[in-house]
Amino acid sequence: MDDWQARLEELVSKLRERDYRITPQRLAILKILAVSDNHPSVEQVYEQIRREFPTTSLATVYKTIATLKEMGEVLELGFADCASRYDGKRPKPHTHLICVKCRTILDPDVKNLESVPLHVAQQAGFRLVSHRFDIYGLCPRCQSEE
Repeated sequence: MDDWQARLEELVSKLRERDYRITPQRLAILKILAVSDNHPSVEQVYEQIRREFPTTSLATVYKTIATLKEMGEVLELGFADCASRYDGKRPKPHTHLICVKCRTILDPDVKNLESVPLHVAQQAGFRLVSHRFDIYGLCPRCQSEE
């Protein structure tokens, strides 16, 4: 079983535990979030869903993602200048590389950085509740276009 399939099953199971119906549309939303490496916005998820389920409303996508966020099963990345993006693969805070030109968001494999926020908070006497560690720059594709 692939990682995304296990993640999809986990999301379905958690929704069922809370007595949510798993409609074909909701399953499609969950799959997009479980598979996606690009941290889609609600609108991007909606556009993908509409191809298979043209009658699905934007409200359905918003409600499903809001429910998953409330359950701690999707990580919201809010930005002041554009729509929020969502990470359904790794719903806990982690490092992101963000291209300032094309808005690509990547999850670098940097395990040694994951402990930095906790260490910084402890040194300052803070009890860590959450954190966000984003690194901004130009992705390889945008660099080659310059």
